[in-house]
Amino acid sequence: QVQLVESGGGLVQAGASLRLSCAASGRTFSSYAMGWFRQAPGKEREFVAAISRSASTRNYADSVKGRFTISRDHAKNTVYLEMNSLKAEDTAVYYCAQATTAIPSGDRYQYNYWGQGTQVTVSS
Repeated sequence: QVQLVESGGGLVQAGASLRLSCAASGRTFSSYAMGWFRQAPGKEREFVAAISRSASTRNYADSVKGRFTISRDHAKNTVYLEMNSLKAEDTAVYYCAQATTAIPSGDRYQYNYWGQGTQVTVSS
């Protein structure tokens, strides 16, 4: 079984930065791609960023490209999401997820393990 625990969320002003962390335990972390998704109230869960097993490939949603950076540390079994120039529309619960393969995907159905989520609120 895989456990994913997110941290680092909070309340910030527009233009600020946050770094989310997701600590993984259980199944071999380094064997699978990892992703970040978010869900705002009343909206579908949407893709934010994903990183391949080797970290050689990183994909981003258009809405965060150039502002967010995904990375991973195999020694710490942790994936990160560095968020800069935050906007009010970034407000959501952010979830990390582990993919079923080593290839990153924006399709949430390609992920079979999910964390509980961490709230990010950006005031304008």
